[in-house]
Amino acid sequence: MDFMKTHFLLLLLFLAPRLWAEVSAPAVPPTPGWSHVELRRVPAAEARQGVAADAEFLYAIGNTALGKYRKNTGERVAGWECPVGRPLTHLNAGIIHEGRLYAAHSNYPGVPMLSSIEIWDTHTMQHTGSHSFGRTDGSLTWIDRRNGRWIACFAHYGRKGGEPGRGPEWTRLVEFDDAWRQTGGWALPADLLAHIGGTGYSCSGGGVGPGGFLYVTGHENAELYVLRFPEAGPVLDWVATISVVAQGQAFAWDPVERDVIHMLGRASREIISGRIAIPPEFRATGTGEAVADSGSQTRK
Repeated sequence: MDFMKTHFLLLLLFLAPRLWAEVSAPAVPPTPGWSHVELRRVPAAEARQGVAADAEFLYAIGNTALGKYRKNTGERVAGWECPVGRPLTHLNAGIIHEGRLYAAHSNYPGVPMLSSIEIWDTHTMQHTGSHSFGRTDGSLTWIDRRNGRWIACFAHYGRKGGEPGRGPEWTRLVEFDDAWRQTGGWALPADLLAHIGGTGYSCSGGGVGPGGFLYVTGHENAELYVLRFPEAGPVLDWVATISVVAQGQAFAWDPVERDVIHMLGRASREIISGRIAIPPEFRATGTGEAVADSGSQTRK
């Protein structure tokens, strides 16, 4: 019996690092000068996938449910939900644009991958529209607005929900006009995708924020990654990593307090709001370019 116990303990010690690797990738050291300070938390039962924000309310996004909460009190004032797959399966991220909540939706973990944009009236919380992409190259995880156009992330996965022969390195960022015609696109940095895709997941959240940079998250790491759109070429540049308290997933920049970010505490079902500080030389033109000392723009 003692031999069996010893053998079992040795097996656990051998497997523990591998089991942990399934949960989260090793952390990247935060970049000096970039920081996140938590401000407040709002309990939200729907806080599983993402959050959207307007001037007065926060919108918690679950797989098939939405909750509308007052920013100042945390009071839940409205919601929406449907049975799984009837008609929606997996809502991801969302943004508020012209009084409507636009949410990224997919059939994850189903394959082949299918994606759509789903739309709600933020006043009534009634579902008012849908744009179907049908079969997609990647699973739609988040959307945002940039320079009067849409940007959308189509993720690929290394394990659950993945398609044969394509892993996280196939994840792509696409630009669309208001008629959903593709007008451009970029690749995420290979080293970033290797980092966040090490657990088989990919880029779960994204949005343009302070300094005009694109900020993205993985699936579970408590990190926010800062990317710059390239002056030439198709690959975004990994500028910095910010340590945060949220565990990946989609987030929203506040439309009033521009340096405030709303993220998720998935385990505690909370919306976590915090303030992001960036180095003075990076606060500039809304282009993602530093005003000075461009040589100091070191990754990570």
